[in-house]
Amino acid sequence: MELATTAIDRPRDAYYWRLLATALSFALFGIGGLCLRVLVLPLLTCLPGDAARHRQRARRTIGWLLRRFIHFMRATGVLTYDVQGIERLGRPGQMIVANHPSLIDVVFLLGLVRDANCVVKHSLFTNPFTRGPVSEAQYIGNDGSMDMLDSAVAALQHGQTLIIFPEGTRTPPGQAPAFHRGAAAIALRGAKIITPVTIRVSPTTLTKHEPWYRIPRRRVHFSLHVGADIDPQGFTALGPAPIASRRLNDFLHQHYMKELATDERSTTRPDA
Repeated sequence: MELATTAIDRPRDAYYWRLLATALSFALFGIGGLCLRVLVLPLLTCLPGDAARHRQRARRTIGWLLRRFIHFMRATGVLTYDVQGIERLGRPGQMIVANHPSLIDVVFLLGLVRDANCVVKHSLFTNPFTRGPVSEAQYIGNDGSMDMLDSAVAALQHGQTLIIFPEGTRTPPGQAPAFHRGAAAIALRGAKIITPVTIRVSPTTLTKHEPWYRIPRRRVHFSLHVGADIDPQGFTALGPAPIASRRLNDFLHQHYMKELATDERSTTRPDA
């Protein structure tokens, strides 16, 4: 038993190489953001087309680069991942809701869902590495204002796919997700369909207040599972907007509690 415990406590999966590869990944992300802002996006704006066409080019370029970034992290051994049901994402007027266990959840979703809009942290619009891409793509800054809610509703009503994290921030490890009702209110006003995506990260990494260099002792695996569609009309019939919003928010919260509890039981089940 002591020998087994010692073996488990040792660094595994090329720990020091993964640490270097993680540093390279962060450097690549920052350099890529600056190159987009200074070189790529200004060139794209010179191409013909209206504002919607320019926005689409920016989003597709960002999505393509984020997919390459995900592939880079997988190729260098930083992480592995699997996605179930990705073909059901990206429909007009679809609101994609997801839990938020890690810093790079948005990287996966924007990289995998083509031409999607996203509600992002408002601080990204002042960050020198990200403000160019998020501004040109016309992502929506989450400043908690009514203008933000109206912009999200308008995006859905105009047929855009919208990605939103109802928690608003990353979930601390070991804690249940806590959803804000803003996402439910947006869905009831503008979404044609709501599709939940459950993100699992094992072992946890890049959580809230965790520095990038504190990597786990084994390689991280990201799993994204696309759940069954939810019809928002089924909740608008339940009563006035505040009641319907609360019930939809409770439904989403229970959905994720069930999904993540199932995952917890499966990972802690003793070996046969």
